[in-house]
Amino acid sequence: MRTLTKPTLLSRCLAAGLATGMLASLAHASEDVIENSFFPYNDSVPTKEGLNTGLVIDQSNVAEFKDVIDPAFYTFIENGWTSITVGDTTSFGLNEGYIEATRAALGQVSLGDQVGEINGWQAGRPFPEEPDANDPRAGEKLAWNYKYGYNWGDSAAIYPFYWKYRDMNSGKLERTIKFNFHFLNFKGRVNQEPTPEITPNPSDLFRAIYVQVLDPADVRNTQLLIHRAADDLKRDNSWLYLGFQRRVRRLATGQVTDAFLGSDLMIEDFEGYNGRISDMNWTYKGTRNMLMPFYNHNDLELDTETHQDSDGYQVVAFGGQGGCFPNITWQLRKVYEVESVPVDDSHPLSRRVHYMDAQTFTIPRTVSYDRKGSMWKTFTIGQAHPDHHLPKNKGSGVSIDDSFSMIDVQASHCTTGQFKGQVDPEMSPPQMFNVQHMRATGS
Repeated sequence: MRTLTKPTLLSRCLAAGLATGMLASLAHASEDVIENSFFPYNDSVPTKEGLNTGLVIDQSNVAEFKDVIDPAFYTFIENGWTSITVGDTTSFGLNEGYIEATRAALGQVSLGDQVGEINGWQAGRPFPEEPDANDPRAGEKLAWNYKYGYNWGDSAAIYPFYWKYRDMNSGKLERTIKFNFHFLNFKGRVNQEPTPEITPNPSDLFRAIYVQVLDPADVRNTQLLIHRAADDLKRDNSWLYLGFQRRVRRLATGQVTDAFLGSDLMIEDFEGYNGRISDMNWTYKGTRNMLMPFYNHNDLELDTETHQDSDGYQVVAFGGQGGCFPNITWQLRKVYEVESVPVDDSHPLSRRVHYMDAQTFTIPRTVSYDRKGSMWKTFTIGQAHPDHHLPKNKGSGVSIDDSFSMIDVQASHCTTGQFKGQVDPEMSPPQMFNVQHMRATGS
């Protein structure tokens, strides 16, 4: 047996120590990535001189805060159509299972050769690292973070969901539609059983959305079903059930960019963006601190007329020009600005500018531009903290979509949304998300 000399022993000890140090350093760097991505306000919150909790930003002072308000909403305030009340910046911590899945897969996910291809993702946030302005695909990575975000968790329902159509000039309420919306992730599940995916899954779906109209009578029982494949290069399968026709028909691809039920929204607009990554070219435009519609639902002055349950739940009230603006508070938050440009030249939009929240990867603000490049529509989705909402949502780690306003600035018209969001797996069982369920519900 060979006897180790002192230099050899010393060399091996040094190498072992160096390797241990390197592993510790890598682990520390990895944890820094997780902390920065999921807990950006642990050490400090963004500030701006003069921007204090309780401040009302209106026509008289909006110029002082132009750099923290997106251009479209700045114009609304400048015109006197609405105002912003500033709230405390608070952490919207996501579900621990989602964070742990991100931690476990850190550094193992990569983009494929073409837009819409991703390698190595199983669950969690695929690209938690800070975006690099020198990376030509940084915007695409942020889009994947949104797609695979914890928006509505593994499954949830908006039950019920009110849409109101309004003339922005007169404030006339033209129509109210009452829906139920249901969401289900088949893959990437981290909290609700089964995890990490629902089987069998013969169509290899990532996600499904099911919508049913409850009122009024002329559109009652209209239903929409969307199947999104795990392979982003495959087109969605979507079906529409029209109650008055009593039959299911498949939606043509172009119909996802039509006005949905005469509203100001396209199906593609749902949740900020409801399409494939491969349908757009994505560009990261920078990181900013901006005022965003985040709040505690239970602390607001709520709508006492539209909806009130026996549990006391009421939906967000609206005001401002035409009744098109939610009466909520806004927080100064870290935001990624991302531009999406349609690949298809026949798309009705030339581009969207999304303001993605850096902690939750929800899209609370989007500004859309028509084919000529003029501002057309702006979308606000209010985000409510789950711990200050329905008791069943407490501790869910889901940033709750709680109000919306889609404003068509060219037509002076808006569609507003009032939610009762419920993170409850029993409300969205897998058997709900098939064509047979649509037929059975409609019969």
